[in-house]
Amino acid sequence: MAAYAAHGLHDPNALRIVESGVRMQGWHALALLGTALWTPRGGRLAHAAAVAFAIGTLLFCGSVYSLGLAGVSLGPLAPAGGITLMLAWLLLAASGLRAR
Repeated sequence: MAAYAAHGLHDPNALRIVESGVRMQGWHALALLGTALWTPRGGRLAHAAAVAFAIGTLLFCGSVYSLGLAGVSLGPLAPAGGITLMLAWLLLAASGLRAR
């Protein structure tokens, strides 16, 4: 997506929107990887965090890409994805506190 944005998008506003989605997707992909490594020790809370990271990233970044690439707003999906990502971080933190 980053390569397409850099070479295929000529509208600066669309490029800015898609770059934002790429950045969020990248950070949360790393968070999902870290959560997967933590899950054997973090238990059900860590597993729930991983699910929330995957769903939140799909909803948030998918709606950002939809807006940037096609100009189509998916309404409340971006805020729902953002809230889901925040929930994922809270679940991950709770799994860390519980594992102590």
